[in-house]
Amino acid sequence: MKGLADYFFSKGSFWDTIGMFYQSAVFIYGTTLLMAYALLAIMSLISIRRYMKKNASIDYNIIVESPLAPGISVIAPAYNEGITIISNVRSLLTFNYPKFEVIIINDGSTDDTLEKLVTEFELVHVDYAFREKLNSEPIKRIFKSTNRAYDKLIVVDKVNGKSKADASNAGINISSYEYFLCTDVDCILDKDTLIKLIKPFMDEETTKIKEVGEPCVECGYVHIQEDNRKVIATGATLRMVNSCEVDEGLMIRVRPPQRLLPRFQEMEYIRAFVLGKMGWDLINAVPNVSGGLGMFDKEIAVKAGGYDSKSFGEDMDLITRMCCFMKDNKRKYSVKYVPVTLCWTEGPTTLKVFGRQRSRWGRGIAQIMSIHRKVIFNPRYGRLGLIVFPYNFLFELLAPMIEFTGILFYIYLILTRQINWPFAIILVIFVYTYSVMITTLALLWDQITFKYYKTWGETIGLCLMAFIEPFIYHPLIVFFAIKGYFNFITGRQHTWGNMQRQGFGMQKKKSTANAG
Repeated sequence: MKGLADYFFSKGSFWDTIGMFYQSAVFIYGTTLLMAYALLAIMSLISIRRYMKKNASIDYNIIVESPLAPGISVIAPAYNEGITIISNVRSLLTFNYPKFEVIIINDGSTDDTLEKLVTEFELVHVDYAFREKLNSEPIKRIFKSTNRAYDKLIVVDKVNGKSKADASNAGINISSYEYFLCTDVDCILDKDTLIKLIKPFMDEETTKIKEVGEPCVECGYVHIQEDNRKVIATGATLRMVNSCEVDEGLMIRVRPPQRLLPRFQEMEYIRAFVLGKMGWDLINAVPNVSGGLGMFDKEIAVKAGGYDSKSFGEDMDLITRMCCFMKDNKRKYSVKYVPVTLCWTEGPTTLKVFGRQRSRWGRGIAQIMSIHRKVIFNPRYGRLGLIVFPYNFLFELLAPMIEFTGILFYIYLILTRQINWPFAIILVIFVYTYSVMITTLALLWDQITFKYYKTWGETIGLCLMAFIEPFIYHPLIVFFAIKGYFNFITGRQHTWGNMQRQGFGMQKKKSTANAG
């Protein structure tokens, strides 16, 4: 025992032991993460092929023409969106779907958002009866249009709730239909968005039917028992609208962003949705539905408490509570993802706005892991507790901190001349090559399958971003995530913030000018 103590506390031995343990732990962590990415890539391939095969011969006009199609409420909170609000609302009113309403929540904007809506869509104040199921700041007025062309539009003017979650809850309270789609008002949505997102609800309500028992004595038939797996939410791929051609809220031409920061985000989004979420979709372990585009079962969302206005990751928080509600009530559920791009959102073009967004995301995941810590490794919550939350905790929450400490440790090894340079160089080259390969695979698979870009030159140009991502973009992600963790620990306040929109009309003019 004395010899062991002498070993650990002798000069240098203790820290050498700590260093060896850290290197071993990081090696195991990194190897597991790389294997997880490879597995996700394989599962994504299978999932997308299944989706394409299943939907290849489907006539969506059957849903459009059906009087039995379920109603959908489209909810879009808006705060100081005067630059793009008209184009966005026009986009939301063009859905190819028989039964829907569009609810715009003006969350106490201080610019001309509401005035533009009133003028453009001929709105008047109306008495509107609704039942307040979820908490939100008070609603001041509700507007409807005097023009029958806009009879699907409802505009809600409310006291600022300092969060998108609060505004979304107000929209849910106003909504009339059994499903709601929550989006950002700065998004451009495909005209078939509602059809594509409602279809999983219609397909998967009953997943399999089992024969039970012997033939009935009274009727002579073998009775069947339905094994229901209720779809509670669906999502789809998002891309950047930056540099795309948009006319009156309609997507005319899809292009990769020209500016560097949104271009990195385009690459990141495709990889996250096509490779990540479609991979998780195969085993019914989708971690969250994006706040930019998600359709939900309203009954389950309301029973789960709706959006948490104090949450910084309200989209993942809502899905988590909906899943927990289903498991607590011993009901089978699924969260589905559609691999096609149905939403284009304006990505931040300045480092200041981008940093604010990503710090908020980092703070959000830290908050969710803290609030829902009972779920982690809890078999009671099935895949949510044994797959989704452990993965998010280990490889989403901890990853930036492990990377940061790893860099510091490498610097220490270099300064103390303890680094094994041949091994270190081989390791760095392997990780770099693997990262480029995974990103390129996602981008090429997306283009081969869906062909969103008109030329392969645009796709190859986006693939080249993967080669410089580890040196420019990824360090920013790590830095802002850690900043978000710090904000969570210190309890800094957060409000909506100003996105400083560029405006889709400007983008169209610029794209047209460049084309000429």
